Amino acid sequence: MQQIDLGLPTPLDWEVAPPDWARDGITGLTVSAPAQTDLFVDPTGGEPVLSAPRLLTAAPEDDFQFSARVRVGFAGSYDAGCLLLYSGPRHWAKLAYERSPQGAAMVVSVISRDVSDDANGFVVDDAAPLWLRISRLGPAWAFHASTDGTWWEFVRHFRLDPAATPLRFGLSAQSPTGAGCPVWFDRISFSATRLADLRDGR
Repeated sequence: MQQIDLGLPTPLDWEVAPPDWARDGITGLTVSAPAQTDLFVDPTGGEPVLSAPRLLTAAPEDDFQFSARVRVGFAGSYDAGCLLLYSGPRHWAKLAYERSPQGAAMVVSVISRDVSDDANGFVVDDAAPLWLRISRLGPAWAFHASTDGTWWEFVRHFRLDPAATPLRFGLSAQSPTGAGCPVWFDRISFSATRLADLRDGR
């Protein structure tokens, strides 16, 4: 399968490919999330839903920060563009820019350790573009989101002990209840540096 260079230490490849995607400049990507696609392990039971398109690469063992600006053509509930950590069908974490059932654009985080732990963050006015960031801090991870790419709001701090498969990270798009949606990722950035403070806004 075609590898995609977005300026990260190693190229990415599709673990689940969308029906349609395109490069947008040097470090940008447009992805069409198909209808009824999701990445979720329902805590009430049932089989994991792992149909959402995802573009991944190997996660460095040292500390790093990975971010992107995300825009979503919101239509159905839970339409979203996500940054993703993935270590297997029941061991992954995503930071999503998602449409709520009430129609609000929100920051949402989901941590799956056998089952999914779903938590809402803040609402984004007028469904404006949103920056998302994943940071590695030794054995732990941090999620942040920003409305301007400069001031970062703390979302989540957690551990994700990997399953048998190597830990990977990248991008994902979903449309669990809708007819599909476009997601635009740009201003993709990688830095091999440690985040200094979880809550100082930087």
